[in-house]
Amino acid sequence: MMKKMSIPTSKISLVLFLCQIISALDVPLDSKLLEDLSQPPTITQQSPKDYIVDPRENIVIQCEAKGKPPPSFSWTRNGTHFDIDKDAQVTMKPNSGTLVINIMNGGKAEAYEGVYQCTARNERGAAISNNIVIRPSRSPLWTKEKLEPNHVREGDSLVLHCRPPVGLPPPIIFWMDNAFQRLPQSERVSQGLNGDLYFSNVQPEDTREDYICYARFNHTQTIQQKQPISVKVLSMDSLNDTIAANLSDTDIYGAKPVTERQPVLLTPTGSTSTKVELRGNVLLLECIAAGLPTPVIRWIKEGGELPANRTFFENFKKTLKIIDVSEADSGNYKCIARNTLGSVHHVISVTVKAAPYWITAPRNLVLSPGEDGTLICRANGNPKPSISWLANGVPIAIAPEDPSRKVDGDTIIFSHVQERSSAVYQCNASNEYGYLLANAFVNVLAEPPRILTPANKLYQVIADSPALLDCAYFGSPKPEIEWFKGVKGSILRGNEYVFHDNGTLEIPVAQKNSAGTYTCVARNELGKIQNEVQLEVKDPTMIIKQPEYKVIQRYGQVSFECIIKHDSTLLPTVTWLKDNDELPDDERFLVGKDNLTIMNVTDKDDGTYTCIVNTTLDSVSASAVLTVVAAPPTPAIIYARPNPPFDLELTGQLERSIDLSWIPGDENNSPITSFVIEYEDALHEPGVWHYQTEVPGTQTTVQLKLSPYVNYSFRVIAVNKIGRSQPSEPSEQYLTKSASPDENPANVQGIGSEPDNLVITWEPLKGFQSNGPGLQYKVSWRQKDVDDEWTSVIVANVSKYIVSGTPTFVPYEVKVQALNDLGYAPEPSEVIGHSGEDLPMVAPGNVQVHVINSTLAKVHWDPVPLKSVRGHLQGYKIYYWKVQSLSRRSRRHVEKKILTFRGNKTFGMLPGLEPYSSYKLNVRVVNGKGEGPASPDKAFKTPEGVPSSPSFLKITNPTLDSLTLEWGSPTHPNGVLTSYTLKFQPINNTHELGPLIEIRIPANESSLILKNLNYSTRYKFYFNAQTSVGSGSQITEEAVTIMDEAGILRPAVGAGKGYSEILFATSPVMHTVRPTFYKVQPLYPRIRNVTTAAAETYANISWEYEGPDHANFYVEYGVAGSKEDWKKEIVNGSRSFFVLKGLTPGTAYKVRVGAEGLSGFRSAEDVFETGPAMASRQVDIATQGWFIGLMCAVALLILILLIVCFIRRNKGGKYPVKEKEDAHADPEIQPMKEDDGTFGEYRDRAGAATSQITEDTLSSSLQPSITAVTQFPVCLPHMMRCFFEEKGYRVSLGKKCNF
Repeated sequence: MMKKMSIPTSKISLVLFLCQIISALDVPLDSKLLEDLSQPPTITQQSPKDYIVDPRENIVIQCEAKGKPPPSFSWTRNGTHFDIDKDAQVTMKPNSGTLVINIMNGGKAEAYEGVYQCTARNERGAAISNNIVIRPSRSPLWTKEKLEPNHVREGDSLVLHCRPPVGLPPPIIFWMDNAFQRLPQSERVSQGLNGDLYFSNVQPEDTREDYICYARFNHTQTIQQKQPISVKVLSMDSLNDTIAANLSDTDIYGAKPVTERQPVLLTPTGSTSTKVELRGNVLLLECIAAGLPTPVIRWIKEGGELPANRTFFENFKKTLKIIDVSEADSGNYKCIARNTLGSVHHVISVTVKAAPYWITAPRNLVLSPGEDGTLICRANGNPKPSISWLANGVPIAIAPEDPSRKVDGDTIIFSHVQERSSAVYQCNASNEYGYLLANAFVNVLAEPPRILTPANKLYQVIADSPALLDCAYFGSPKPEIEWFKGVKGSILRGNEYVFHDNGTLEIPVAQKNSAGTYTCVARNELGKIQNEVQLEVKDPTMIIKQPEYKVIQRYGQVSFECIIKHDSTLLPTVTWLKDNDELPDDERFLVGKDNLTIMNVTDKDDGTYTCIVNTTLDSVSASAVLTVVAAPPTPAIIYARPNPPFDLELTGQLERSIDLSWIPGDENNSPITSFVIEYEDALHEPGVWHYQTEVPGTQTTVQLKLSPYVNYSFRVIAVNKIGRSQPSEPSEQYLTKSASPDENPANVQGIGSEPDNLVITWEPLKGFQSNGPGLQYKVSWRQKDVDDEWTSVIVANVSKYIVSGTPTFVPYEVKVQALNDLGYAPEPSEVIGHSGEDLPMVAPGNVQVHVINSTLAKVHWDPVPLKSVRGHLQGYKIYYWKVQSLSRRSRRHVEKKILTFRGNKTFGMLPGLEPYSSYKLNVRVVNGKGEGPASPDKAFKTPEGVPSSPSFLKITNPTLDSLTLEWGSPTHPNGVLTSYTLKFQPINNTHELGPLIEIRIPANESSLILKNLNYSTRYKFYFNAQTSVGSGSQITEEAVTIMDEAGILRPAVGAGKGYSEILFATSPVMHTVRPTFYKVQPLYPRIRNVTTAAAETYANISWEYEGPDHANFYVEYGVAGSKEDWKKEIVNGSRSFFVLKGLTPGTAYKVRVGAEGLSGFRSAEDVFETGPAMASRQVDIATQGWFIGLMCAVALLILILLIVCFIRRNKGGKYPVKEKEDAHADPEIQPMKEDDGTFGEYRDRAGAATSQITEDTLSSSLQPSITAVTQFPVCLPHMMRCFFEEKGYRVSLGKKCNF
């Protein structure tokens, strides 16, 4: 009894290949064998079940099958026979079942929709294909709809619906703009799975009029475009303007600032939803939320983890993607949208269903007569699929009976089969989500044995390793296999052999005596056959001298040995590794036959070195470690360049080579790393030395390749790390023999310089390349694609030849061959050139212009015939120029612009056009010679657009109650101006805005005077122009009415009656009320709109501030254009205006405003110029007569007081303050209690309740106070009390002052 032994791990892959577990008979995949065996049909190729076809192309329904004899084919359509002979549009490919339905010659794809099934039949059975559903793809147009502009407040959410047409298959959706650029998407803005565009919150930059949804239908290669959608984001400023313009006198509300909001789900809606997906598909779950700040999405699976390696997040984590889903992925998935204000969640209940999938698909069954077998068809799904059987395409219940066949659910059992039992069985597993159909044949064969392994196949193994000898076979009934060794040997048995079921003989441990001839014999009741194979056993490869551990000093030399012994019939290869990687690419590593040498060892050479020996049958290796240590201290070494080599000697002279040897000079303590060999050609370039080659520093001889006809001299230069040596003395000269050229000129070209010539150029050979005297060139040419002979001419050693009289721009074949006195070079290769180009003859025709909008036009033209181009077509140029502006009707200097479109294009876009203008253009074709004639000028006009902002807005002549406004018309009106719009409103110091007033002004006005304004009040003005298309961008300014000259507030003239007397005849009447202010929250800290009203020696600086309250401002100024440092003035309080005084008349100043405590936080610079004093009703108090008189009276009073004090001091008297207070009691004075309760009394060091006011005390107190008096006249009646209080005296003079 033979014993089956275990197989070594190293041979597992080969054993698995050889050992096939056979059920009944297994037919080997041998082409010759299959040609001889009868076989039922097998479907090899078929179209997909759901087959969507292009309605513009022929429909090809595939059905390919194999069998012996070759099968015939038939088709059903919608369950009935499809007679293709009756339909002229349908044909079947020869020797195939594939149908071709001719649509391109008049057929309609819609007429051939349906369910098709192919049947392949021969005498042994019939196989059927899947049901193939044919449907033509559809790409319907977008339904027309009226799209209203979307007006949305800043911070709100928005959904732009795409609603693409229903196509087959569904289209791919994407959003782009008018310039065909994809719209940027982010966590805030993204596209949903349904194609809609979602905004979690809108920002001002989202305003645009070209949100366009595109649907791409891949099958028909078409793209449908939805009408552009307009979105206008109403920002805080624009909302406030709109609200203020529409409020009544009693309204006090404004638009609230953008507020943050908790997340709200835009999709899906509600708190829960359900999703059904099929097993194996991709599960896509989506959550998109609105909110401010933009919410962040997070996904979890309730009661479990998201599957690893199959989970992906897309669309900024708004989409959860799980690939290859299974039933285990069913469950509840929760998406959580969160921002700083809160969160919201949605639970999606996912159910994974399954279309049928195979557990065990039926397999072909090959039986011998009288054998038994089974076909098993097992499938699973959700819900559980039902199993049904067919025989030769017919339900098995109504198929012809077969006594050897018994159906048992998902299994067919065959007993004692006969040849007539051959058939093809179909298993159908189906549920509501799909079906599976499998063909499996039962083929009953009676075949004598056959051996498929080639005769006398040679096997080679290494001694003491397994040997596997093949004997692939086939037969029916299954043959028995026996093995013999030698021609007359006995049958092999015993534990030293393993016999595999597929016929392979295994010798687990092959020895040298195992070599020889082995015979395999296969026999069954129908016959017997044998085959011989050869086995050779080789000696193993061994390393008999392994590399050893080495310790080497830095900069030393080390060598590892690796001596091997191998079978003489095997060719070994030796490879060295360092740390299991390739050796460094360094010339210091020298690999010899049996060793590895490392020169000039460095620290980085430390490591493990491995020697690997490979043959075709085995591999061995050995390793050793190298340790690099520091060299012992040595005296200082002087390193220098090496001395030049000497004693150069030439040996081994041949026609094309010579040996050069030399003796190296002194290394000068730095090893020579290489030698550079140079040569001189005394015949062609005497005195010029050329690089020849470079060899390692360990080499002192080299074989040099030579060229013919060169008088060589050689010299050698040594190189080390310090540098290069001086060249050696030249060697003796050696003149090589002449020969015909070895090579032809390079870079051959044929390019015409004129329309009637061809200029042939090349790079001449160098002197030593000539190989001999008399170098010339044979130049040959002929016209391409014309049956002409070559025309040749021999020229001297030049680099160009001109062929005259050629046709214009025709291709030529060109070649240049070198020759000398000894013969020609090898046959040269041909290149293609062209004769000269000429200017194009024809202008592009049918030029059409399609104006897309006010700044963009599209130009179409017909391409010119290629023959008329007369050169290489480089493209087309469009010359276009503005004739005049339709609004100004004034011609100007014509500046032509050019756009070039490369290649054979037939259209181009003209961007950057000016609205409401008349243009002309023409088109020209361009080749390498230049431009062709221009097409007739084509005129077109651009429509009106919105105007630019007015060119300037100046506010002059400020008075107590009026301001004068002057403006310039827009630089680019872009149409006919219809009117101007002026809006203005008062502003106080805390950024509170008054009611907004709007005025319409005729387009022909350029100035306006506003009267009855409030005095000393800041106003902000917004000014823009309009055309019939709409309003242009606005320009803003601020101005301040001046303060009343007496410094006393008074009501405005006509207050309550309105801003009247606007100085133009058609001005509307406006009514005003006392301003009702509301607070506007700044978006971020900034200082802007710095305005200046300058007089002769002072300037009123005002600005607008947005940011935190209680900011402390400063004003910096200086002379414009000067490099002097800025002068700085601190602004008292948080006012938003300041008066600069002491300026020089007629001088330009620069000014800017900053905030204390905010580093680098300053406004932009403004420039103003002082001039003649402006008429002003604001009065300087220091110049008034009443103020001067008051100051004189105060000075006199102080003088009298000083005299009295002086007299009293000279008399030795003192002022007992306490007694004075008691004697002159003032009923207004009440004793004030401090912590000690004695504020009304003063004590000296001795305890006396007296104090005195000295002359020094008064004089020191008066000096700072005089300045204070001039600055604060309101406090003058109480000045004396302030002086005494600072010195600790209690004086009652009235209200206390704070200086």
